[in-house]
Amino acid sequence: MASIVEKTPEGIIYKAARTFSVPDIDVLTLLFESKQCSIPDDKIVHVDAADPSNYLTKAKLRQKSKKFAHVLRNQYGIGANGPSQDAVLLISTGHFMLPLIFYGTVAAEGIFSSSSPSATPEELAYQLQQIGAKVIICTDETKDVAITAANKVGLPLRRVLSYKGEAELELHEAASGAKLPISNQELQWRRITDADELENGIVCLLFSSGTTGLPKAMRLSHRNMVSSATLVLDPTKEYHAEHQPRGFEYKSLAHLPVAHIAGVQGYLVNSVYQGGILYWMPRFDFAKFCEYSKKYKCTVMFSVPPIYLMISKSPLVTDHFDSWVDAIVGAAPMGQGLQMEVSKKLGKGGPILRQTWGLSETTGSVTTVPLEMRNRSPGSVGCLVANCSARIVDDEGRDVEPGSEGEILVQGPLVTKGYWKNEKANEEAFKDGWFYTGDVGAFRDGWLWIVDRKKELIKYQGTQVAPAELEAILLSHPKIIDAAIIGVPGNDTELPRAYVVADPKQISGEEIKSFVAKQVAKYKQLRGGVVFIASIPKSPSGKILRKNLRDMAKNEALSSKL
Repeated sequence: MASIVEKTPEGIIYKAARTFSVPDIDVLTLLFESKQCSIPDDKIVHVDAADPSNYLTKAKLRQKSKKFAHVLRNQYGIGANGPSQDAVLLISTGHFMLPLIFYGTVAAEGIFSSSSPSATPEELAYQLQQIGAKVIICTDETKDVAITAANKVGLPLRRVLSYKGEAELELHEAASGAKLPISNQELQWRRITDADELENGIVCLLFSSGTTGLPKAMRLSHRNMVSSATLVLDPTKEYHAEHQPRGFEYKSLAHLPVAHIAGVQGYLVNSVYQGGILYWMPRFDFAKFCEYSKKYKCTVMFSVPPIYLMISKSPLVTDHFDSWVDAIVGAAPMGQGLQMEVSKKLGKGGPILRQTWGLSETTGSVTTVPLEMRNRSPGSVGCLVANCSARIVDDEGRDVEPGSEGEILVQGPLVTKGYWKNEKANEEAFKDGWFYTGDVGAFRDGWLWIVDRKKELIKYQGTQVAPAELEAILLSHPKIIDAAIIGVPGNDTELPRAYVVADPKQISGEEIKSFVAKQVAKYKQLRGGVVFIASIPKSPSGKILRKNLRDMAKNEALSSKL
């Protein structure tokens, strides 16, 4: 059902049409001991996609996580002085034993954090300093970066551990290569039922994407993660119980970095909560992604726009995704045209790819689309998740009328507890109990539509132009592989400029400008020109790095003056 709207003394508030109860338990108890997640102990939950003989059952996952927790507590002091203090920072490629790092850290009462495996030593050192991590966990592929970063911040190298393993988890000191013995002793996690501790006890720190500034660490509590599982997935479970009479099994591919909420919540919490199987890839490889999806008959997938763009454009894709029954896109906007094109490649019946908004470290997944609503008009990101509320306000913080655009404010159990040791950022983002997301959107007939990021909007002669809208139009052209829009200076205003990935021998800049001009108002036209580029710079989560393009534009302007 679509979101409902209420006019109250506080403002015009949008709410979910349904509410669900959230169990008063910690995230580990939810996954391993609760009636909500009652999969049998011998159920296989995490698998090596390249070699499926390497796997973890629920029982093995629980046991090995307790052993790793014992190592963290007794050899490195994680959680020894109480919960929500000691951070363990992961920099890892994908591995089926990676979930042990998360569960073990939480069981030891530490704080799990994660960085992109493509991070530079400088980027990792910045994150280490920001959260004061006590231990770094890495793989052989990332250990050089981890060691260099540790040296930069003065973290003893004995606290930099590399992991690997097939049948058993192996730990080594990354610098010396010395194997770390893991005893058979286990550390049982503390079962938490106190409402205040569940609400405010921090178990995870994830970094913002840093597309408009330096990444900031954000706090996620037990309540955040339990709510993100139950409130988002319980309606999904209901749907499959009703519409899949022969049974439905969750099968998915872990192909995104576990450095963002999609990987942490999706791979480490939600997959187990759904009682499914998750196949792990070390890193994204499109050919392997297609191969594994077909081989393992995946049924559910969350991914990001660049990957769906490849699915849409690639001639390699035939029947690779026929088994999908649920396809979700998030992290960045996707236009209606591309959404429909991708849908033609998914599932035997062509399920409509559904967008979700709020799948970020700051807001969790605040919106979703019930599966029975797939046939609504595509382009919307759906209705609010149960127990969440939203408002749409103008630049002065006043509520706008339904249907009008403005900044989206949210509140609810999925919303982050705030930035880690950054009161200035908290004061700017949280006001009167509402989180100011920085996203611009509108509710129309109960469905939420995203326009763009507030800071990304281009102002041409006082009128706002949304880059996401123009990018969607460009991507609908068969000869354009990828595209991004920024504003460039011109005559006391900003001019929309397109950076496109295409063959200039097949389509010219003037043809591209004409293609866009036929579909938009005059003030949205590409007056800043068209620049051909080899690839669009993006973050690991698929967000366009517009600041990189702005730097490129500045350099182009300087070169033209020389």
